[in-house]
Amino acid sequence: MQDIEPYFNWRQFYITEEDEYSPYYQKEYSEFEYVDTIYNHYIHPQWDSIESESLFVKILFADYEEGYAFIELIGEWNDAIHNDIQLLKGNLLEILINAGIDKIILIGENVLNFHYEDDCYYEELLEDLDGGYIIGISFMNHVIQEFEENYLTQFIPMNNAEFNDSWRTFTPTALFKALDIKNLSMD
Repeated sequence: MQDIEPYFNWRQFYITEEDEYSPYYQKEYSEFEYVDTIYNHYIHPQWDSIESESLFVKILFADYEEGYAFIELIGEWNDAIHNDIQLLKGNLLEILINAGIDKIILIGENVLNFHYEDDCYYEELLEDLDGGYIIGISFMNHVIQEFEENYLTQFIPMNNAEFNDSWRTFTPTALFKALDIKNLSMD
């Protein structure tokens, strides 16, 4: 896990520690000091904490004028033990929402497992987005299946499979437009 870095090719467009609206504004990162762990496995120091023991994040891009953000995740999304949706919502998403973000794209290819508890924070999050949305791309099939079996895809749709392998070939703006058009056509 220590070798898995957040996607860095969009740093030419956005750097989270330079974003005054980011909870990681002015954070200093190390390339060599590994301090955060997920279940005793060190993770790359470029990941950011949401105060969860098992789930870490990286804001890859945020556009406050257009109101959208891409957030990459790593670890285990564990609502049953750690209530990760509450931590994700309270320690990151609400901050972005208050700054004008109402469309959130979660990139989950490094989410290894998902453990369900209940859907109240998911429903509340969707209400907080006030007409916006949150979607997931690039999640592993077994994680998507857990979301579907627990009816959470009504809050976080994960049906953008055509972008799972190709999202890195887009600029953030082009990917957002492609995803936004797809989501608008689903309404």
